[in-house]
Amino acid sequence: MGNKPGTKEFDIGNIMIYCIYEIYYFHRDIPMSEQMLIRIDPELKEKLARIARAEGKSTSGAIRDLIAQYVVERDIGAHVDDLWERIGGKLKAKGLGPSDIQKVVKDVRRRRP
Repeated sequence: MGNKPGTKEFDIGNIMIYCIYEIYYFHRDIPMSEQMLIRIDPELKEKLARIARAEGKSTSGAIRDLIAQYVVERDIGAHVDDLWERIGGKLKAKGLGPSDIQKVVKDVRRRRP
């Protein structure tokens, strides 16, 4: 019924087939278990495809990179984990361990104005 060239269903079907092909062909060594269908303005989609090709990426790869960057920039948990890693590294470098943490916190708080 609506699955004829020029119809919305046909276009969406072709886009999905193309995306599946890109994921398989360009990323067959990276296991991908989830798909995401997004709606995008046709002009923006074409610009994205052109820019991605110029960078040697597939459209799917460019979108994955953008999503990964978005999550990294907004993932507070990762920032907190990174902070703990840096603090832990500094404490270890000074020869301090878990049993010294309370003493270090008290010392830092005491030095605050």
